Amino acid sequence: QVQLVESGGGSVEAGGSLKLACVASRVKSFFENCDVAWRRQTPGKERELVSETTSDGATRYGDFVKGRFSVSRDIARKTLYLQMNNLKTEDTALYQCAASCDFSGGLLARARYWGQGTQVTVSS
Repeated sequence: QVQLVESGGGSVEAGGSLKLACVASRVKSFFENCDVAWRRQTPGKERELVSETTSDGATRYGDFVKGRFSVSRDIARKTLYLQMNNLKTEDTALYQCAASCDFSGGLLARARYWGQGTQVTVSS
């Protein structure tokens, strides 16, 4: 069972930066077999996609990102990072890491995993 643990959240003022990390464990080849996303959730709103990185390293971002965020991977450490710059109050949310993994070469349905999330609070 893949385990995902996020860290790096906190409280910052608008215009500040944070770098989130999502570390995978209990898996041998994580990025080789998994598409990994950052999603965020605010009470009363639908969960929205922040970024999604496929197993080949391609990344797409939610429209609201507008060049402020960037994703990087440390494959050896099985860690996905989300660098967030120029944060806005509307970026306040619980940020969660989610993985969709194929360990069977397409023979079985993809397995999905979620972390508990890390809270980001941006004040004006």
